[in-house]
Amino acid sequence: MANKTYDAIIIGGGPGGYPAAIRLGQLKQSVLVVEKEYMGGVCLNWGCIPSKALIAAANFYEKAQHGAGAMGISFTDVKIDVTKLQAWKQGIVGKLTGGVRTLVKANGGEIVMGTGRLVGPNTVEVTLADGGKQLFDAKKGVILATGATPIQIPGMEPDGDVVITAREAVSLPAVPKTMLIVGGGVIGLELGMVYQKLGAKVIVVELTDQLLPGIDVDLVKVVEKAFTKAGGEVLLKTKAAGLRKSGGTATVTVELPDGTKREITADKVLMSIGFKPNSRDLGLEKAGVQTDARGHILTNDRFATNVPSVYAVGDVSGPPYLAHKATKEGEVCAEIVAGHKAGRDWRAMPAAIFTEPEVATVGLSERQVKESGRDYKIGKFPFAALGRAMAVSATDGFIKVIVDKKTNEVLGVGIVGPEASDLIGEGALALEMAAFAEDVALTVHPHPTLGEGVMEAFKHALGEAIHIANKN
Repeated sequence: MANKTYDAIIIGGGPGGYPAAIRLGQLKQSVLVVEKEYMGGVCLNWGCIPSKALIAAANFYEKAQHGAGAMGISFTDVKIDVTKLQAWKQGIVGKLTGGVRTLVKANGGEIVMGTGRLVGPNTVEVTLADGGKQLFDAKKGVILATGATPIQIPGMEPDGDVVITAREAVSLPAVPKTMLIVGGGVIGLELGMVYQKLGAKVIVVELTDQLLPGIDVDLVKVVEKAFTKAGGEVLLKTKAAGLRKSGGTATVTVELPDGTKREITADKVLMSIGFKPNSRDLGLEKAGVQTDARGHILTNDRFATNVPSVYAVGDVSGPPYLAHKATKEGEVCAEIVAGHKAGRDWRAMPAAIFTEPEVATVGLSERQVKESGRDYKIGKFPFAALGRAMAVSATDGFIKVIVDKKTNEVLGVGIVGPEASDLIGEGALALEMAAFAEDVALTVHPHPTLGEGVMEAFKHALGEAIHIANKN
């Protein structure tokens, strides 16, 4: 019996895979999606979406307790029902994952649940839940969109109970009294601040010399100040060296910068030291697909591997590990597989961190520009000088723009403050359009809004800011 054949086969139904399937369907291509666990991937099921739901709830809870007194609004007996909170969050996840399935099928795609692997350059073997196997052929290409998985420290592997990853952290049945977070990156800080707001004592252990490694320090300091002011503890240049469990808690031994050791006991230990690509057991060796030393599948600007019929998108093909990057790559890759002229041609890839305050960046950081040797200048506008920020009682942080000193070309934008994740879109558009500082500064922004701060920051870079003093 001949294998069932499609124009394209996608292994992985996450934010890279399912948009590729939808786009292929729009382009009248037959497509099969192979997903081993759940449609929507990490992002929809235990990453982006559920964490943001918990963040929104935690922020609301905190404001109900402490944030509205100055406005003359007070609440009494504010409580958190974690069971209802989790049910609400899971309802959102269910709607979105169900929607993904519906959209793939509505565009003519098919879905099979099972573990897919290459057994040839155009053939995928799927192992079903019952152990049975099926073979499928792709006439035009196989797209690998298998994402990434949390990195584990030997001897400190998660048990899903006391030692956890983000997967368990978004579904805790109760708020822990103490939470130790190993890794002060995006996931650690986002979820750490959730449980801090819900009442947990949170300690962050970070191996490098700053939280949120890779983000400009002036942005990070605003978040760190908010976290420590709320009772959080930060241990930088500190290594998690050992762990033992006893009586429903875990004690982690950490090595401090001065060489001394300290033991920290917590109800939950969240391991968040990063992700690694899901490229093992994909049959890459059998198909002859090349990877780098870390296991990322090597691709060119058309997402093709060294094997012409095999493509890769999203986390499995390399950082940055961003859901929206995977989605963009999946859509463009679908067009390529369908025979259209397309490629990786974007200039701007924004990133957002949903701490409080939020952090968002796009383009080059100040550190990157400085290391390049390029002459640049900075424009900054503090939210504390913005009427809208005062009106919503969210004045921490600032908008920072980096422009070429001679030409005023926009090089990068960094925001720490309210709604930074939404405001960064204007910076992404400016970079994508190869804009200059004058283009944004001369654009009329509505008043009173947070977006006015973006305009003022660019004006500040030009020495023309109205609502703060300009540099000499």
